[in-house]
Amino acid sequence: MEIDRAIRESNDRRLQTKYENATFVIQRAFALYAFEEVAFSFNGGKDSTVLLHLLRAGHHLHKEEVHCSNEGETNCKSCPMRTIYFESSSAFPEINSFTYETATTYNLPLEIIRSDFKSGLEALLQKKPIKAIFLGTRIGDPNAVGQEQFSPSSKGWPPFMRVNPILDWSYRDVWAFILTCKIQYCSLYDQGYTSIGSIYDTVPNALLCVSDSTGNKEKFRPAYLLSDGRRERAGRAKKSSSSIHEGVTVLSNGVSSVAPSASGILTASVIAVGDEILCGIVEDQVGPTLCKKLHSIGWTMVHSAVVRNDVDSVAEEIEARKHSSNMVFLFGGVGPMHSDVSVAGVAKSFGVRLAPDEEFEEYLRHLIGDQCTGDRNEMAQLPEGITELLHHEKLPVPLIKCQNIVILTSTNVTELEREWDCLLELTSSSGPLVRLPPSLSKQLSTPLSDIEAAPIVSKFILEFPDLSIGCYRKSRLDPLIINILGKDQKRVDMMAEKLCQKLQASEFSTLSVTDPR
Repeated sequence: MEIDRAIRESNDRRLQTKYENATFVIQRAFALYAFEEVAFSFNGGKDSTVLLHLLRAGHHLHKEEVHCSNEGETNCKSCPMRTIYFESSSAFPEINSFTYETATTYNLPLEIIRSDFKSGLEALLQKKPIKAIFLGTRIGDPNAVGQEQFSPSSKGWPPFMRVNPILDWSYRDVWAFILTCKIQYCSLYDQGYTSIGSIYDTVPNALLCVSDSTGNKEKFRPAYLLSDGRRERAGRAKKSSSSIHEGVTVLSNGVSSVAPSASGILTASVIAVGDEILCGIVEDQVGPTLCKKLHSIGWTMVHSAVVRNDVDSVAEEIEARKHSSNMVFLFGGVGPMHSDVSVAGVAKSFGVRLAPDEEFEEYLRHLIGDQCTGDRNEMAQLPEGITELLHHEKLPVPLIKCQNIVILTSTNVTELEREWDCLLELTSSSGPLVRLPPSLSKQLSTPLSDIEAAPIVSKFILEFPDLSIGCYRKSRLDPLIINILGKDQKRVDMMAEKLCQKLQASEFSTLSVTDPR
């Protein structure tokens, strides 16, 4: 069988492993269900094209008594499995053409749905029930979260088993298979399309754009030349919150950055993971420094915490902060040790599983060489469906961002400085940080006791609700220091002047809260 032979003769060990795992899932399905009880959902895209040829190979391997050498290549090429195709008026003509040509080439008995997929599928299954459907779902697809290689259909859908042989395949794996096996694919992929939806929500991937010799007309390289598989869907439309109600679809190749609230405030929480910090063995210097740096770009710190090296502890803390802060910064507990539970905690807080990430694994392999061993590298397991890698040339591996959670790898202030600088440079594109006007701080010193100062300060807190007031002493015998923090210089000056009059205070420090370096 030509597919099996091409993979066996390949030098790509990773592809061979992926192929063996996928065909094992397929053979297992054929062992559980009769051939007449399974179907294949085909849409003409690259993933379902790969799945078609894996099904051919898997069925061939399952039926070991039927050898190509005895029946000829023609019979081996045929795949008479019940095939479901959803035909839409908004589909690309190239997709429709490729689908019908492929069905003819491989003798696929095509059953076409022209209504919405759910009701059309219900009607088809009523005529001829099936127990399992092979799907080309991969990690990173919007509907992949929570699925396993064998997953029952969702509530409200007709009952059947979803079989996902390529669930753990990456974008690179898909193209490695296609190119190794010399498989025909839809021509749109040679025109810069990397993920194909409808004609209304899909454009060529801008990351593959090149100019012609005149510099005027845009051209696009083939999809298999996309270097970062994470940007596979960069040519697919995203709906912004302002356009959803208007029915407007916005095409975007980037990831939206955090936007300030109507009040112009962005809030952040910092979470450190480490039993050694809680036990007092190690003094945390990263957390306080990070708080200062966030204040330096105008963010408001709302919470800082240290939690145990425990998945549940990390998950509970993130759950408590991810909705109340614009951004949560997590550090500590990242690595290969049993106590490195940060990534798992993030996954648990969002209710997703950890899944292999091929791009991140490549970075790890370059960093630690042969110690990074393929699919079994636990450090390459990232939260499924919610992870974005923040790439920067100064970082040996990208930072991990899961929605509004940024996972730092810093273990000391020097490393934090490097990661912070990279985050600030990324802000201009799709980075998580937004620069706001820095806060202005004024510090006053008064000889009054706490009891004398307390009612006066309390009154001014009510009069200036937009400002933050903090009071402390360096020691019991030192003067009381009052710190005023705010964005409006006039308001800060006004409060400082009034406090000086009431508290017999003197101003000894005025500064903008800038980068602490």
